[in-house]
Amino acid sequence: MRNPPLSLYIHIPWCVQKCPYCDFNSHGLKSALPEKEYVAHLLDDLAEDAKLIGDRTVETIFIGGGTPSLFSSQAMADILHGVKQRVNLSDSAEITMEANPGTVEAGKFAGFYQAGVNRISVGIQSFQPKHLNVLGRIHNESQAENAVKQAHSAGLPTFNLDLMHGLPEQSVENAMSDLQQGIALNPYHLSWYQLTIEPNTPFYSRPPELPDDDILWDIQEKGHALLEAAGYHQYEISGYAKPGHQCQHNLNYWRFGDYLGIGCGAHGKVTDTQNGTINRLVKVKHPRGYMEISRPYLDTKTLVQEDDLPFEFFMNRFRLVEPCPISDFSDFTGIALSTEVQKALVDANRQGLLSISDNHWQVTAKGRRYLNSLLSCFV
Repeated sequence: MRNPPLSLYIHIPWCVQKCPYCDFNSHGLKSALPEKEYVAHLLDDLAEDAKLIGDRTVETIFIGGGTPSLFSSQAMADILHGVKQRVNLSDSAEITMEANPGTVEAGKFAGFYQAGVNRISVGIQSFQPKHLNVLGRIHNESQAENAVKQAHSAGLPTFNLDLMHGLPEQSVENAMSDLQQGIALNPYHLSWYQLTIEPNTPFYSRPPELPDDDILWDIQEKGHALLEAAGYHQYEISGYAKPGHQCQHNLNYWRFGDYLGIGCGAHGKVTDTQNGTINRLVKVKHPRGYMEISRPYLDTKTLVQEDDLPFEFFMNRFRLVEPCPISDFSDFTGIALSTEVQKALVDANRQGLLSISDNHWQVTAKGRRYLNSLLSCFV
Protein backbone atom coordinates (compact mmCIF):
# COMPACT_ATOMS: atom_id res chain seq x y z
CA MET A 1 0.00 0.00 0.00
CA ARG A 2 1.23 3.51 -0.79
CA ASN A 3 0.04 6.78 0.63
CA PRO A 4 -2.44 8.43 -1.76
CA PRO A 5 -2.05 12.13 -2.66
CA LEU A 6 -3.19 14.53 0.08
CA SER A 7 -5.49 17.54 -0.17
CA LEU A 8 -6.94 20.07 2.29
CA TYR A 9 -10.56 21.23 2.44
CA ILE A 10 -11.36 24.44 4.37
CA HIS A 11 -15.01 25.16 5.21
CA ILE A 12 -16.45 28.68 5.55
CA PRO A 13 -20.02 28.12 6.79
CA TRP A 14 -21.72 31.50 6.32
CA CYS A 15 -23.77 32.78 3.40
CA VAL A 16 -26.10 35.74 2.90
CA GLN A 17 -29.09 33.39 2.80
CA LYS A 18 -29.58 29.64 2.59
CA CYS A 19 -30.67 28.31 -0.81
CA PRO A 20 -33.67 25.94 -0.70
CA TYR A 21 -31.85 23.11 -2.53
CA CYS A 22 -28.67 23.27 -0.41
CA ASP A 23 -27.88 20.46 2.03
CA PHE A 24 -24.35 21.69 2.84
CA ASN A 25 -23.46 22.87 6.33
CA SER A 26 -24.18 26.55 5.70
CA HIS A 27 -25.81 29.24 7.83
CA GLY A 28 -27.44 32.52 6.85
CA LEU A 29 -25.46 35.43 8.25
CA LYS A 30 -27.47 37.14 11.01
CA SER A 31 -24.76 39.32 12.58
CA ALA A 32 -21.24 40.54 11.95
CA LEU A 33 -18.93 38.00 10.35
CA PRO A 34 -16.55 36.60 13.03
CA GLU A 35 -13.72 36.59 10.51
CA LYS A 36 -10.60 36.86 12.70
CA GLU A 37 -11.98 34.53 15.37
CA TYR A 38 -12.91 31.87 12.85
CA VAL A 39 -9.57 32.05 11.04
CA ALA A 40 -7.79 31.48 14.36
CA HIS A 41 -9.93 28.40 15.02
CA LEU A 42 -9.33 27.06 11.51
CA LEU A 43 -5.59 27.20 12.02
CA ASP A 44 -5.79 25.59 15.47
CA ASP A 45 -7.94 22.86 13.89
CA LEU A 46 -5.32 22.33 11.19
CA ALA A 47 -2.53 22.15 13.78
CA GLU A 48 -4.35 19.19 15.37
CA ASP A 49 -4.93 17.44 12.04
CA ALA A 50 -1.32 18.00 10.99
CA LYS A 51 -0.33 15.40 13.60
CA LEU A 52 -2.11 12.77 11.47
CA ILE A 53 -0.05 13.30 8.30
CA GLY A 54 3.56 13.68 9.42
CA ASP A 55 5.66 15.21 6.66
CA ARG A 56 3.27 14.37 3.80
CA THR A 57 2.78 17.14 1.25
CA VAL A 58 -0.58 18.85 0.66
CA GLU A 59 -1.09 19.02 -3.11
CA THR A 60 -4.36 21.01 -3.35
CA ILE A 61 -6.56 23.26 -1.22
CA PHE A 62 -10.28 23.90 -1.69
CA ILE A 63 -12.00 26.68 0.30
CA GLY A 64 -15.73 25.98 0.17
CA GLY A 65 -18.92 26.87 1.97
CA GLY A 66 -21.21 28.59 2.52
CA THR A 67 -19.82 31.57 0.70
CA PRO A 68 -16.07 32.01 1.19
CA SER A 69 -16.12 35.21 -0.90
CA LEU A 70 -17.82 36.92 2.08
CA PHE A 71 -14.38 36.88 3.71
CA SER A 72 -11.82 39.58 2.98
CA SER A 73 -8.69 39.01 0.92
CA GLN A 74 -6.70 39.68 4.10
CA ALA A 75 -8.49 36.81 5.84
CA MET A 76 -7.65 34.52 2.91
CA ALA A 77 -4.02 35.63 3.08
CA ASP A 78 -3.98 34.90 6.83
CA ILE A 79 -5.48 31.43 6.27
CA LEU A 80 -3.00 30.48 3.55
CA HIS A 81 -0.03 31.89 5.45
CA GLY A 82 -1.11 29.85 8.48
CA VAL A 83 -1.51 26.71 6.37
CA LYS A 84 2.07 27.03 5.11
CA GLN A 85 3.29 27.28 8.70
CA ARG A 86 1.52 24.07 9.76
CA VAL A 87 1.84 21.65 6.84
CA ASN A 88 4.08 21.04 3.84
CA LEU A 89 2.26 22.77 0.98
CA SER A 90 3.38 22.00 -2.56
CA ASP A 91 4.89 25.00 -4.37
CA SER A 92 2.58 24.20 -7.29
CA ALA A 93 -0.57 23.63 -5.20
CA GLU A 94 -3.92 24.34 -6.81
CA ILE A 95 -5.77 26.63 -4.37
CA THR A 96 -9.47 27.01 -5.17
CA MET A 97 -12.01 29.30 -3.51
CA GLU A 98 -15.77 29.30 -4.10
CA ALA A 99 -17.45 32.62 -4.79
CA ASN A 100 -21.01 33.88 -5.10
CA PRO A 101 -21.44 36.64 -7.74
CA GLY A 102 -23.70 38.53 -5.31
CA THR A 103 -20.85 38.97 -2.81
CA VAL A 104 -18.11 40.08 -5.23
CA GLU A 105 -17.51 43.79 -5.54
CA ALA A 106 -15.01 45.34 -7.96
CA GLY A 107 -11.45 44.17 -7.49
CA LYS A 108 -12.16 41.43 -4.97
CA PHE A 109 -10.88 38.56 -7.13
CA ALA A 110 -7.60 40.40 -7.69
CA GLY A 111 -7.24 40.64 -3.92
CA PHE A 112 -7.91 36.92 -3.47
CA TYR A 113 -5.35 36.12 -6.18
CA GLN A 114 -2.76 38.30 -4.46
CA ALA A 115 -3.57 36.48 -1.18
CA GLY A 116 -2.59 33.17 -2.80
CA VAL A 117 -5.82 31.82 -4.31
CA ASN A 118 -5.07 30.69 -7.87
CA ARG A 119 -8.44 29.20 -8.87
CA ILE A 120 -11.94 30.65 -8.35
CA SER A 121 -15.18 28.68 -8.66
CA VAL A 122 -18.09 31.03 -9.39
CA GLY A 123 -21.52 29.68 -8.37
CA ILE A 124 -23.80 31.03 -11.11
CA GLN A 125 -26.27 28.08 -11.41
CA SER A 126 -28.42 29.95 -13.98
CA PHE A 127 -28.54 33.25 -15.84
CA GLN A 128 -32.35 33.36 -16.02
CA PRO A 129 -34.27 35.46 -13.45
CA LYS A 130 -37.09 32.95 -12.94
CA HIS A 131 -34.66 30.14 -12.19
CA LEU A 132 -32.39 32.28 -10.01
CA ASN A 133 -35.46 33.28 -8.03
CA VAL A 134 -36.73 29.74 -7.44
CA LEU A 135 -33.20 28.62 -6.48
CA GLY A 136 -32.96 31.40 -3.89
CA ARG A 137 -29.84 32.92 -5.46
CA ILE A 138 -28.98 36.49 -4.43
CA HIS A 139 -27.32 37.56 -7.71
CA ASN A 140 -28.67 38.51 -11.11
CA GLU A 141 -27.43 37.98 -14.66
CA SER A 142 -25.33 41.15 -14.81
CA GLN A 143 -23.62 40.37 -11.49
CA ALA A 144 -22.78 36.89 -12.76
CA GLU A 145 -21.25 38.29 -15.94
CA ASN A 146 -19.34 40.92 -13.95
CA ALA A 147 -17.88 38.24 -11.67
CA VAL A 148 -16.58 36.32 -14.68
CA LYS A 149 -15.08 39.49 -16.18
CA GLN A 150 -13.32 40.05 -12.86
CA ALA A 151 -11.94 36.51 -12.94
CA HIS A 152 -10.47 37.19 -16.38
CA SER A 153 -9.06 40.62 -15.52
CA ALA A 154 -7.58 39.45 -12.19
CA GLY A 155 -5.12 37.30 -14.12
CA LEU A 156 -6.19 34.04 -12.50
CA PRO A 157 -4.53 31.09 -14.28
CA THR A 158 -7.80 29.16 -14.21
CA PHE A 159 -11.38 29.44 -12.96
CA ASN A 160 -14.65 27.52 -12.98
CA LEU A 161 -18.32 28.32 -13.50
CA ASP A 162 -20.99 26.28 -11.72
CA LEU A 163 -24.19 25.79 -13.72
CA MET A 164 -27.20 23.61 -12.88
CA HIS A 165 -29.73 21.88 -15.10
CA GLY A 166 -32.94 19.96 -14.51
CA LEU A 167 -34.37 23.02 -12.77
CA PRO A 168 -38.09 23.47 -11.96
CA GLU A 169 -40.05 24.09 -15.18
CA GLN A 170 -36.83 24.13 -17.20
CA SER A 171 -37.11 23.25 -20.88
CA VAL A 172 -34.34 21.90 -23.07
CA GLU A 173 -34.13 25.34 -24.69
CA ASN A 174 -33.78 27.05 -21.27
CA ALA A 175 -30.98 24.70 -20.26
CA MET A 176 -29.08 25.17 -23.56
CA SER A 177 -29.45 28.95 -23.26
CA ASP A 178 -27.76 28.89 -19.83
CA LEU A 179 -25.00 26.67 -21.16
CA GLN A 180 -24.42 28.81 -24.25
CA GLN A 181 -24.24 31.92 -22.11
CA GLY A 182 -21.75 30.25 -19.79
CA ILE A 183 -19.58 29.06 -22.68
CA ALA A 184 -19.62 32.55 -24.21
CA LEU A 185 -17.94 33.88 -21.04
CA ASN A 186 -14.97 31.62 -21.85
CA PRO A 187 -14.20 29.99 -18.49
CA TYR A 188 -11.48 27.35 -18.33
CA HIS A 189 -13.74 24.86 -16.54
CA LEU A 190 -17.50 24.28 -16.34
CA SER A 191 -19.20 22.23 -13.62
CA TRP A 192 -22.60 21.33 -15.07
CA TYR A 193 -24.66 19.27 -12.72
CA GLN A 194 -28.26 18.20 -12.33
CA LEU A 195 -30.39 19.54 -9.50
CA THR A 196 -31.25 16.78 -7.04
CA ILE A 197 -33.66 17.02 -4.14
CA GLU A 198 -31.79 16.31 -0.90
CA PRO A 199 -33.24 15.48 2.55
CA ASN A 200 -33.41 18.24 5.16
CA THR A 201 -33.87 21.02 2.61
CA PRO A 202 -36.91 23.21 1.87
CA PHE A 203 -37.13 21.59 -1.59
CA TYR A 204 -37.40 18.20 0.10
CA SER A 205 -40.32 19.23 2.30
CA ARG A 206 -42.00 21.20 -0.52
CA PRO A 207 -40.75 19.55 -3.74
CA PRO A 208 -40.89 21.69 -6.88
CA GLU A 209 -42.00 20.14 -10.13
CA LEU A 210 -38.91 19.00 -12.02
CA PRO A 211 -38.60 18.07 -15.72
CA ASP A 212 -39.48 14.46 -16.55
CA ASP A 213 -36.83 11.85 -17.35
CA ASP A 214 -37.12 12.24 -21.13
CA ILE A 215 -36.48 16.00 -20.90
CA LEU A 216 -33.60 15.44 -18.46
CA TRP A 217 -31.93 12.96 -20.79
CA ASP A 218 -32.44 15.28 -23.77
CA ILE A 219 -30.83 18.11 -21.79
CA GLN A 220 -27.86 15.92 -20.88
CA GLU A 221 -27.29 14.67 -24.43
CA LYS A 222 -27.59 18.08 -26.08
CA GLY A 223 -25.60 19.79 -23.33
CA HIS A 224 -22.78 17.25 -23.54
CA ALA A 225 -22.55 17.71 -27.31
CA LEU A 226 -22.57 21.51 -26.94
CA LEU A 227 -19.78 21.47 -24.35
CA GLU A 228 -17.60 19.05 -26.30
CA ALA A 229 -18.02 21.11 -29.50
CA ALA A 230 -16.90 24.21 -27.58
CA GLY A 231 -13.70 22.49 -26.42
CA TYR A 232 -14.81 21.46 -22.93
CA HIS A 233 -14.07 17.78 -22.42
CA GLN A 234 -15.87 15.69 -19.83
CA TYR A 235 -13.52 14.14 -17.27
CA GLU A 236 -16.04 13.28 -14.56
CA ILE A 237 -19.81 13.00 -14.26
CA SER A 238 -20.40 16.75 -13.88
CA GLY A 239 -17.00 18.19 -14.77
CA TYR A 240 -15.98 19.64 -18.16
CA ALA A 241 -12.69 21.40 -18.76
CA LYS A 242 -10.44 22.78 -21.44
CA PRO A 243 -7.23 20.74 -21.78
CA GLY A 244 -5.01 21.12 -18.72
CA HIS A 245 -7.71 22.75 -16.57
CA GLN A 246 -9.31 19.82 -14.75
CA CYS A 247 -9.89 20.53 -11.06
CA GLN A 248 -6.99 18.72 -9.37
CA HIS A 249 -8.66 18.85 -5.96
CA ASN A 250 -11.78 17.08 -7.19
CA LEU A 251 -9.67 14.58 -9.11
CA ASN A 252 -7.98 13.65 -5.84
CA TYR A 253 -11.40 13.00 -4.24
CA TRP A 254 -12.54 10.76 -7.11
CA ARG A 255 -9.21 8.90 -7.25
CA PHE A 256 -9.74 7.95 -3.61
CA GLY A 257 -7.04 10.29 -2.36
CA ASP A 258 -6.70 11.53 1.20
CA TYR A 259 -7.87 14.91 2.44
CA LEU A 260 -7.92 16.83 5.68
CA GLY A 261 -11.10 18.76 6.41
CA ILE A 262 -10.99 21.81 8.69
CA GLY A 263 -13.81 24.11 9.69
CA CYS A 264 -17.23 23.41 11.17
CA GLY A 265 -18.80 20.25 9.81
CA ALA A 266 -15.83 19.56 7.52
CA HIS A 267 -15.13 15.95 6.52
CA GLY A 268 -11.72 14.34 6.12
CA LYS A 269 -10.34 10.99 4.93
CA VAL A 270 -6.90 10.05 6.19
CA THR A 271 -4.82 6.92 5.68
CA ASP A 272 -2.81 5.92 8.76
CA THR A 273 0.79 5.73 7.58
CA GLN A 274 1.67 3.22 10.32
CA ASN A 275 -0.93 0.50 9.75
CA GLY A 276 -2.63 1.42 6.46
CA THR A 277 -6.13 1.79 7.94
CA ILE A 278 -8.40 4.53 6.62
CA ASN A 279 -10.36 6.84 8.92
CA ARG A 280 -13.10 9.34 8.17
CA LEU A 281 -13.21 12.41 10.40
CA VAL A 282 -16.02 14.93 10.91
CA LYS A 283 -15.63 18.22 12.74
CA VAL A 284 -18.13 19.87 15.11
CA LYS A 285 -20.96 21.04 12.88
CA HIS A 286 -22.38 24.29 14.27
CA PRO A 287 -20.23 27.45 14.20
CA ARG A 288 -21.02 28.29 17.85
CA GLY A 289 -19.92 24.87 19.05
CA TYR A 290 -16.92 24.84 16.76
CA MET A 291 -15.67 28.16 18.11
CA GLU A 292 -15.97 27.20 21.78
CA ILE A 293 -12.34 27.07 22.89
CA SER A 294 -13.02 24.40 25.50
CA ARG A 295 -14.52 22.01 22.93
CA PRO A 296 -12.38 19.83 20.61
CA TYR A 297 -12.90 20.37 16.90
CA LEU A 298 -13.21 16.66 16.11
CA ASP A 299 -16.76 15.36 16.44
CA THR A 300 -16.44 11.81 15.10
CA LYS A 301 -13.67 9.54 13.84
CA THR A 302 -14.76 6.37 12.05
CA LEU A 303 -12.62 3.50 10.82
CA VAL A 304 -13.63 2.46 7.30
CA GLN A 305 -14.27 -1.27 7.57
CA GLU A 306 -12.52 -3.58 5.13
CA ASP A 307 -15.84 -4.86 3.77
CA ASP A 308 -16.86 -1.29 2.89
CA LEU A 309 -13.65 -0.33 1.09
CA PRO A 310 -14.47 -1.79 -2.36
CA PHE A 311 -17.76 0.13 -2.66
CA GLU A 312 -16.18 3.34 -1.33
CA PHE A 313 -13.32 3.04 -3.81
CA PHE A 314 -15.52 2.34 -6.84
CA MET A 315 -18.18 4.89 -5.84
CA ASN A 316 -15.51 7.57 -6.18
CA ARG A 317 -13.29 6.18 -8.92
CA PHE A 318 -16.05 5.34 -11.36
CA ARG A 319 -17.21 8.97 -11.53
CA LEU A 320 -14.18 9.58 -13.74
CA VAL A 321 -13.97 9.16 -17.51
CA GLU A 322 -10.26 8.28 -17.39
CA PRO A 323 -9.20 4.63 -17.09
CA CYS A 324 -8.43 3.41 -13.57
CA PRO A 325 -5.16 1.52 -13.09
CA ILE A 326 -6.09 -1.80 -11.49
CA SER A 327 -3.11 -1.41 -9.16
CA ASP A 328 -4.75 1.68 -7.58
CA PHE A 329 -7.30 -0.53 -5.86
CA SER A 330 -4.82 -2.33 -3.63
CA ASP A 331 -2.46 0.65 -3.44
CA PHE A 332 -5.12 2.99 -2.04
CA THR A 333 -7.32 0.58 -0.07
CA GLY A 334 -4.65 -1.70 1.35
CA ILE A 335 -6.65 -4.83 0.49
CA ALA A 336 -6.43 -7.39 -2.31
CA LEU A 337 -9.11 -7.90 -4.93
CA SER A 338 -11.39 -10.57 -3.49
CA THR A 339 -13.14 -13.21 -5.56
CA GLU A 340 -16.43 -11.46 -4.80
CA VAL A 341 -15.17 -8.10 -6.13
CA GLN A 342 -13.71 -9.75 -9.21
CA LYS A 343 -17.08 -11.37 -9.93
CA ALA A 344 -18.76 -7.97 -9.61
CA LEU A 345 -16.29 -6.48 -12.10
CA VAL A 346 -16.98 -9.28 -14.57
CA ASP A 347 -20.73 -8.77 -14.12
CA ALA A 348 -20.39 -5.02 -14.80
CA ASN A 349 -18.34 -5.85 -17.89
CA ARG A 350 -20.96 -8.35 -19.08
CA GLN A 351 -23.65 -5.66 -18.79
CA GLY A 352 -21.59 -3.25 -20.89
CA LEU A 353 -21.10 -0.84 -17.98
CA LEU A 354 -17.34 -1.35 -17.64
CA SER A 355 -14.48 -2.26 -19.95
CA ILE A 356 -11.59 -4.33 -18.60
CA SER A 357 -8.05 -4.63 -19.95
CA ASP A 358 -4.95 -6.24 -18.48
CA ASN A 359 -4.05 -3.12 -16.50
CA HIS A 360 -7.12 -0.86 -16.37
CA TRP A 361 -10.82 -0.60 -15.74
CA GLN A 362 -12.81 2.09 -17.54
CA VAL A 363 -16.44 3.09 -17.25
CA THR A 364 -18.22 2.94 -20.61
CA ALA A 365 -20.63 5.56 -21.94
CA LYS A 366 -23.46 3.25 -20.86
CA GLY A 367 -21.87 2.96 -17.40
CA ARG A 368 -21.76 6.74 -17.04
CA ARG A 369 -25.43 6.95 -18.00
CA TYR A 370 -26.40 4.18 -15.57
CA LEU A 371 -23.85 4.85 -12.85
CA ASN A 372 -26.16 3.66 -10.06
CA SER A 373 -26.57 0.33 -11.84
CA LEU A 374 -22.80 0.03 -12.15
CA LEU A 375 -22.23 0.78 -8.46
CA SER A 376 -24.98 -1.64 -7.41
CA CYS A 377 -22.75 -4.45 -8.66
CA PHE A 378 -20.47 -3.78 -5.67
CA VAL A 379 -23.07 -3.50 -2.91
